[in-house]
Amino acid sequence: MSATHLNQSDSTNIRGYYSFTELKGLYYGPGSLATALPKFLDSLGGKKALIITGKSLYTKTDVVKKVESVLTEYGAYGTTFYEIGEHAPVAGIRKCIQTMRDSGADMIISVGGGSPIDAAKAVIYFLHKEHGGEILPHVAIPTTLSAAEYTTGAGFTDDDGNKVTVSDPRLAPAGIILDAELTLTTPDRLWLSTGMRALDHAVENLYRPLVPPPVKVLCYQALADLFKYLPLSKAEPNNVVYRQKLQVASWMSLWPTKYEKYSPVGLSHLLGHKLGARYHIPHGITSCLTLGPVVALKAETASQEDKEWLAGALFHLRQPSTGSVESDILQLSKSINELVIDLGLKSNLVQYKVPKEGIPDIVERAMSGKDDPTFPRVVKLLEDIYEQ
Repeated sequence: MSATHLNQSDSTNIRGYYSFTELKGLYYGPGSLATALPKFLDSLGGKKALIITGKSLYTKTDVVKKVESVLTEYGAYGTTFYEIGEHAPVAGIRKCIQTMRDSGADMIISVGGGSPIDAAKAVIYFLHKEHGGEILPHVAIPTTLSAAEYTTGAGFTDDDGNKVTVSDPRLAPAGIILDAELTLTTPDRLWLSTGMRALDHAVENLYRPLVPPPVKVLCYQALADLFKYLPLSKAEPNNVVYRQKLQVASWMSLWPTKYEKYSPVGLSHLLGHKLGARYHIPHGITSCLTLGPVVALKAETASQEDKEWLAGALFHLRQPSTGSVESDILQLSKSINELVIDLGLKSNLVQYKVPKEGIPDIVERAMSGKDDPTFPRVVKLLEDIYEQ
C-alpha cells in the first residue's frame, strides 16, 4: 500500500492530529493554592465563584474552607454546593444548576475527585446549552488522582442509574491547581485506587484510537512514576513529595488533548463505567478489577502496533523483555495485578453484589452490542474475576 492510501486507522505512528484543550494554565506544587487561585481570578475575570464539591470533603476536612478563605480574601466567594455524590448523580447536577442561578456566580471552582469535577463540567454544559453565550470559566482543584480535570467530557449518572457522557472541546477547565497539601486528608484507599485509575488512563492510551505518539511517550513516564510512587505513598501517606509526584503522573497519564473527533475510551474504562454506575463501585476500584485482565486479553486481540506500544512499557518499568511481544504484554498484565495486591486494593465482583447472570448485559452495554467478535471473551474475562 502506498503512503498516499494510508489513513489514520492504519498507523498512529505516521499520521494523526493533536491540539491542546482550552486550558489557560496549570499551577502545581505544595502550597500553590494561595498564590495560584488569585492569579486565575485575575486572568479569567471571575467576580463571584461557586464552589462545587462533595459532602465528605466539605464536612470532614478543612480543604474546602481553605479555598473559601482565598476567595473571600479577594472578594470573589459566592457560595458552596456540596451535594455531589459518587458518580455525579444527575439529581445533584440539577440542584447545583439552580444554586448557580440563585447565587449569581460567574465562574466555578471544583474541589475534590472526579465526581465534583465532572459535575462542574456538566453544569457548564447544560447552562450553555440552555442560554448560549460564553462558556463559564472553571478552575479545577483535584484532591484525588482520577484525572477528570484534563478531559473535555463530563460523565454522570442518569435517573435510571446509567452512565451518561456529554462532550464539548470547551468543557475542559480553564485552570488547574495541583496542590499536594490539599490531598493529605484524602482517604488512603481513595488516593491509591484513583492512582490505579490514572494507571488505567496511561495504559489504555497506549492502544486507544487517535492518541498521538508524543502523548503515548508521556504515558510511559506516567506508568513508571505510578508504579514507583504509589507503593511509596502507601508506606508514607503524609509524604507531600510523593503525593506531588503522583499528581504530576496523573497529569501525564491523561495529557490535555482536544481531539479532531471523539476518541472512545478503552475496554477497561468501558467496563468500569457500566459496573461503577450500576453497582456503585468507585471508578478507581473498577480499574483495579479490569485493567490487568484487559491487558492480558490485548496480548491476543490487539493490532500489532498496539501490542508493540503495550510491550514497550516494560522498558520504562525497568523490566527485561521476555523475548516476545505477546509475552511482554502478559508480563505487564501480571505487574499490574501485583501492584493492585501490593496496594491492598484487590477485590472481586461478589463483594460489590454484582450478579453473575448480569455480566453479559454489562459487557453488551460496554461494547454497544454483541457484534464484536471478542464479546464472548470479554464476558469470560468478567466471569473469571467474579470471585478472584
